[in-house]
Amino acid sequence: MSATTTGVVTHGVVIPSAPLPEGAKVEVTVISRPEEHRPRFSMLAFLQTLPPGPRAFKTWEEYERHLRQEKDAWER
Repeated sequence: MSATTTGVVTHGVVIPSAPLPEGAKVEVTVISRPEEHRPRFSMLAFLQTLPPGPRAFKTWEEYERHLRQEKDAWER
């Protein structure tokens, strides 16, 4: 028979959330949180990591003009 219980690691020791039976064999699986391994950086830094290539808009002004045109179309 097997059962699953959760727990936390405190000072390197696994603390189960429920008592375990005496003499039970256990297997520990470490579940990492994705946010702990994801690097954090600004949007500008992210854009600079993209490979060179054609962009939909060459300048910020072209992009803003496109957004205004889209917004005007929605409001009609």
